[in-house]
Amino acid sequence: MALDVFAPWEDPNAKPLIQFQNVTKRFGDFTAIDDLTVDIFEQEFFALLGPSGCGKTTMMRMLAGFETPTEGQILLAGQDIGAVPPNKRATNMMFQSYALFPHLSIWENIAFGLKRDKMPKDQIGERVEEMLRLTRLEKFARRKPHQISGGQRQRVALARSLAKAPKLLLLDEPLGALDKKLRQETQFELMDIQETTGTTFVIVTHDQEEAMTVASRVAVMDHGQIVQVATPDVIYEAPNSTYVADFIGDVNLIAGKADPQGDKLHLHWADGQPALVGSPLAGITKGQDLHYAIRPEKVSISAEKPADAANAIQGEVHDIAYLGNISTYHVQLPGGQIIKAQAANNRRISRRAFTWEDKVWLSWTDTAGVFLER
Repeated sequence: MALDVFAPWEDPNAKPLIQFQNVTKRFGDFTAIDDLTVDIFEQEFFALLGPSGCGKTTMMRMLAGFETPTEGQILLAGQDIGAVPPNKRATNMMFQSYALFPHLSIWENIAFGLKRDKMPKDQIGERVEEMLRLTRLEKFARRKPHQISGGQRQRVALARSLAKAPKLLLLDEPLGALDKKLRQETQFELMDIQETTGTTFVIVTHDQEEAMTVASRVAVMDHGQIVQVATPDVIYEAPNSTYVADFIGDVNLIAGKADPQGDKLHLHWADGQPALVGSPLAGITKGQDLHYAIRPEKVSISAEKPADAANAIQGEVHDIAYLGNISTYHVQLPGGQIIKAQAANNRRISRRAFTWEDKVWLSWTDTAGVFLER
């Protein structure tokens, strides 16, 4: 799905499918969701991302109807769904455990909800066959769940959830039980299926890579609030806080004092070290506390000081992590701070350019990092 084509959140006339309006959810003294407002649009693949206990599953359970908001309201296609029971909502939820019926065949598992809804028999047959084709399970239709793999069971659960053509499909950590390689394959299958059906998907995950892969937009959550909601590239390249920068991917965070100079912002971060230079932030005053965030892959490592780099600092190689395709160098600066730099291992057999305790220069451009106020 090309993001430059599909971006209803940028259209002021687009009507959201789901609206959380000042929703708060309390369990006794504990506030799980704190005055949360967010819109989710039709055909989005929307990811709720955050650590355990941040409120993402509570949001999902309120959408499904298993919990009701303490305050505020949730609208689905303009209708307040607070009083609508789960089985009457145009939503379906797929659980991490898949919850398949072990004694029923794959075909019967997918047909179960349709039979319960008293759909005519010939229509059930057509719909189940369509779902089997969509999830590439035709040849497993007569098998029982224990006779197929974890990845296939995951697709059965997906087919069963989509069989009733819900407006909204809720996926709670759906790939948590799969191994890494299968999970990555299944992520792309999920995206294809979501695009084919046009169903709005909302996925709960604590796996940042998964959220970044599948989602049209990601909402990063912390303590019952959404800290930032944006497309994956914006979340990664332009985080709005140190929390988001640190939660998504690998990052170097450097604290210091602001020193605006013309069209550049300087950050004084350590005695005897050159100031870091970057693009200015609006409304920053001299001496203000700031953080500077720079991703390791944007930091170059070299033996000699680069002649024309906007930012260059010398340090010593403290640690090296070899990850096959890349090596991450942990470089200790004179003040003790560690900065990570990444280099691609693009030749199959190559001696490492640097080893432990080597003196190296780290450098990057003035647009490679971002300044953050919080």
